[in-house]
Amino acid sequence: MIVQRVRNYIARERLFAPADKILVALSGGADSVALLRFLLADGYACEAVHCNFHLRGAESDRDEAFVRRLCEVLGVRLHVLHFDTIAYAENRRLSVEMAARELRYARFEELRKQISADSVAVAHHRDDSIETLLLNLVRGTGITGLLGIRPVNGRIVRPFLCVSREEIMAYLHDLKQPYVTDSTNLEDEYVRNKIRLRLLPLLEEFNPSIRNSLSDTAAHLNDVALLYHRCIAEAKERVLCPEGICLEALFRETAPEAVLFEILHPLGFNSAQLKDIYLALRGQSGKQFRSKEWRVVKDRAHLIIEPLQTSEPEFPYRIRREECVCTPDFRIPADKHIACFDADKLGDAPVTFRLWQPGDVFVPFGMKGKKRVSDYLTDRKFSLPRKERQWLLCCGDRVAWLVGERTDNRFRIDETTRRIVIYYAEPKEDNPETSR
Repeated sequence: MIVQRVRNYIARERLFAPADKILVALSGGADSVALLRFLLADGYACEAVHCNFHLRGAESDRDEAFVRRLCEVLGVRLHVLHFDTIAYAENRRLSVEMAARELRYARFEELRKQISADSVAVAHHRDDSIETLLLNLVRGTGITGLLGIRPVNGRIVRPFLCVSREEIMAYLHDLKQPYVTDSTNLEDEYVRNKIRLRLLPLLEEFNPSIRNSLSDTAAHLNDVALLYHRCIAEAKERVLCPEGICLEALFRETAPEAVLFEILHPLGFNSAQLKDIYLALRGQSGKQFRSKEWRVVKDRAHLIIEPLQTSEPEFPYRIRREECVCTPDFRIPADKHIACFDADKLGDAPVTFRLWQPGDVFVPFGMKGKKRVSDYLTDRKFSLPRKERQWLLCCGDRVAWLVGERTDNRFRIDETTRRIVIYYAEPKEDNPETSR
């Protein structure tokens, strides 16, 4: 019987207290039905939540009807959630599996708060954890992925990770408790199902106890992971800086590639990208890599990490304009955020602000010849992200000022100047573009 083992597991992992209220995720399948029956039999206060993803037609409705009858018989309050999973997946460009996962866990937490439950119990068992370990291994993973499914993740708890699917089925048989079967679990369509139906049986030909071996290995690695993550946390403190990663500090680490992996993998960079990023660290500046929401840029001394821009950056200055008569005692301020121009040289052409573009040229103040804006920014040793945020003040189609940097010599004040136009570019304190 699994009863005492699950009780011990709940206590050892501190999943919940006897007086806690538990929201049980109830699909109607064997695992979740067994979990609800176990928690009720052990005296826990439970409510149930069922998700109808409308993916299997009449079978989805059958599952919902079964769950409703079961909760009525057991006297358990039931919450049923309906989702348009296909539309959600298409709108967010997700797989159906990932869309269903996002939908249910987001709503589980909302419902948990609404009913003042302490935890959400889901029925993952030991075999699920083994499949996850193998799935992560096939896709590429760090040490955390080799631990399988963890017993606690925020308010999500998994009391059945200590027992196998076979033991759960025996428990239901003893209770004479019926359940429903999701036909897609029997299909060899998704990667996890291929691992369950094809890979694990093949591995059992080499080692009939492969499930126990993998489970024991994951348990041993758990202690290793605790030490590993403590070392990684200390390494992150040494290498992270406001720009991203200090390369000199990273290369001083005992295992710099592992530190890089643990910093960037949670941001969506896959194993192949991370290998390429590491190889690029000793190369030329300017190379960049992107995940779904982040990018990293190799700079001279740093690996810059920043969110992907979904739109043109916000103009990061508050502009103030003044005019005055030029007098002999006028002195041009030494502040790069103040630009002074000869009003007559500006003329009547419209003044606009925009980001610089390839092909832009100007005559740097104090010089006579034209210079590409791109070359000027490179000479200033600006990083790629910093270059991308360079704004220009343009007079008609001519560049008059690299805002916060240098004015154009063609609009300078000289002995013939009669009127002066002054622009003040005050950085917005709440804008990160001016804090770099």
